[in-house]
Amino acid sequence: MMQTPLISILIPFKNVAAYFDECILSILSQTYKNWELIAINDHSTDNSEQLLHSYVTQDSRITCTTNTGKGIIQALQLAYTLSSGIYITRMDADDIMTPNKLEVMLSSLLKKGKGHIAIGKVEYFCATGVNNGYKRYEEWLNKLTITGSNFSEIYKECVIPSPCWMLHKNDFEKANAFNPNRYPEDYDLAFRFYKTELQCIPCNQVLHLWRDYDTRSSRTSAHYAQNYFLDIKLDYFLALEYKLTHTLIVWGAGSKGKEIAKKLIHNKTPFLWVCNNPKKIGKDIYNQRLLHFSAISSVKKSQIIITVANEEAQKSIRNKLKQFELAAMKDYFFFC
Repeated sequence: MMQTPLISILIPFKNVAAYFDECILSILSQTYKNWELIAINDHSTDNSEQLLHSYVTQDSRITCTTNTGKGIIQALQLAYTLSSGIYITRMDADDIMTPNKLEVMLSSLLKKGKGHIAIGKVEYFCATGVNNGYKRYEEWLNKLTITGSNFSEIYKECVIPSPCWMLHKNDFEKANAFNPNRYPEDYDLAFRFYKTELQCIPCNQVLHLWRDYDTRSSRTSAHYAQNYFLDIKLDYFLALEYKLTHTLIVWGAGSKGKEIAKKLIHNKTPFLWVCNNPKKIGKDIYNQRLLHFSAISSVKKSQIIITVANEEAQKSIRNKLKQFELAAMKDYFFFC
């Protein structure tokens, strides 16, 4: 018989009345029953809280508290302080759990033990149809999740879906829980899971239905703008990967390449800048000469940040770097 430890489900919510019923009902329908739902109202102006209270009065496992601060990070911090579970997971108030989500994740963690994080495949849905960008992200993320190789591409994009993970409270504490006040909070947390050397447990089941709509926070909030992602990527790269004994190389001179170059110059971190664009090779940008990518072959020890987004170009770059006998996540890192 499977153990039945308490799972804490943490949900910050704000103005989600149109979707909240579906979310709560998906939790109530879970095949695993020993959970507590800690919901934090982040100053909603619609009837989200009143809607939730109708469930609070019926089920003692559900509680609702008003955020003492403002924003999703402080809401999550408060929810965590109120939690009692041995296992921690987060849920978004506008999404839907598949019926076996908690059971599958907990079963995986009980088998693997501490030092692991349970994840699951996700599926986007939208009343007007899922756009191509989200569909591609879903496919990329699920491909990693099936093999548990999520962290192998962490510098590309957030590899742990914010509402589809679970881990032991001790491991969550080791990763510094929700303490850092940094957006995007889900990407920062994924990097801290990676830094703590947690192992992703492979999963080939869709466990989470991810709703997309025009007013979703990740679409509208400035906290999720691209420059925030680049800041996180570069900061963690310099803290976790960068070796002073190696020559740092930036490959690509598009908008992301320029932004990375500016940040490195500001940090006074030396680097070579290469590209395969004949219009830019030999030119100076920010007083930094752009070299042909073949310059990499003359560098004995290098670490390469690749900011080229085009998929075909990335395949070509991988092939070139194989010729130089360089390895992914050791010698080169894709930042997009």
